Amino acid sequence: MADLREDVSKMRMALTFGVMGLLTVLSPAFLLAAENHHPQQITVNGKNYDWPKSPVVVVLIDGGDPAYVNDALAQGLLPNFKKLMTEGFVSVAVGAMPSFTNPNNISVITGVPPSVHGISGNFFLNPATGQEAMMDQPQFLRADSILAKFSEHGAKVAAITAKDKLAKMLAYRLQHGISFSAEKADKCTKEDNGIDNCPAYVGKPLPSAYSADLSLFVLEAGIRILEREKPDLMYLSLSDYIQHKYAPGSKEATEYYVGIDKALGRLVGLGATVALTADHGMNDKSKADGSPNIVFLQDLLDKQFGSGKTKVILPISDPYVKHHGGLGSYATIFFHQPISAPAVMNLLNKQPGVELVMNRAAFAKMFDLPADRIGDLVVVSDRGTVLGKSKATLDLSGLGGTRLRSHGGLADRNVYLIFPRPLNDKYAEIPDFPPAVKR
Repeated sequence: MADLREDVSKMRMALTFGVMGLLTVLSPAFLLAAENHHPQQITVNGKNYDWPKSPVVVVLIDGGDPAYVNDALAQGLLPNFKKLMTEGFVSVAVGAMPSFTNPNNISVITGVPPSVHGISGNFFLNPATGQEAMMDQPQFLRADSILAKFSEHGAKVAAITAKDKLAKMLAYRLQHGISFSAEKADKCTKEDNGIDNCPAYVGKPLPSAYSADLSLFVLEAGIRILEREKPDLMYLSLSDYIQHKYAPGSKEATEYYVGIDKALGRLVGLGATVALTADHGMNDKSKADGSPNIVFLQDLLDKQFGSGKTKVILPISDPYVKHHGGLGSYATIFFHQPISAPAVMNLLNKQPGVELVMNRAAFAKMFDLPADRIGDLVVVSDRGTVLGKSKATLDLSGLGGTRLRSHGGLADRNVYLIFPRPLNDKYAEIPDFPPAVKR
């Protein structure tokens, strides 16, 4: 635990890697103040952002574990990644806990950790209603969006996501901007999304939610918008379908990253300042025989303490069951009846694959989470293990027989943080800012 605390103390700066990504790209060393009809600087959630003079594009590679980039770089297949990483700033940073899509995307666009912006997972037990719910609605946000605030001051802003589950939060309070999901691109209207008939605008057919094309559609949309609309600020969030299904070095993963690399080259060629990061990493969570390595928490608790006394919530839960089968390395537990927390913690700590069990207050404090939106206990599994509810109700048919690759735990936080130019002194001197990777 002492080592973990030391790691977390170093992590506190890095878990807002998305914040730093936007801060650095928008800082004075990168962009000058705009013309007089715009403010030179705006403040969002207590942080100051200079107005961009040239287009800023932030690309978030969902599930972008550094291993994928490293493997393709070693093969000489990513010239645009290489150029950004050698001429600019690159570091391995750690994302917010839990290492899921929604908390980390929202950290990027708000500039603050989950304890401030309020998004504690993809899914949660809503304390206001007592009901389980997706955390995909703007009503759950507790902080302002950098994107929306710039648009309120007259900036032209675009926010495109692969997964529709992020669409409403990215678009929240965006003024006269362009915002839509690739997943629902065929539903775009000028009134709701800023453009009509997105597939025709992008020049690509509606992609499958379970394909590399979903993310490549987002990148192509960004390129078309940059060419035609000349936005000041654009946020492009991809899907992690490929990383869930294919390991680094596989043909499919390599082809996907080559596609990303080509799009990056086109964005840079259009004069954009491009920054890259990811929301979380990705690891194999299967046994040697290929079956998922699962700790069934609800089964354990019901057997030891009785049915109905506890409720396990899996915050990775979302509509994309073919990605992960609803299994990740992070879970929360609620007590419905009086029960001994130390006894529960002792039981779970004995389970192979369980890395950490903490109470609500301690976990929220250590990992900057909103205490009212997590369980009485939080459980984190190790790099090679996922957490489930009950074996009897588990349905993994959506995985199609492939090895389970997932995320959510401490071991799944590592992501690249890439800027097109070296850090200026203001950021290079920040204590605990993730150090540059030498290349």
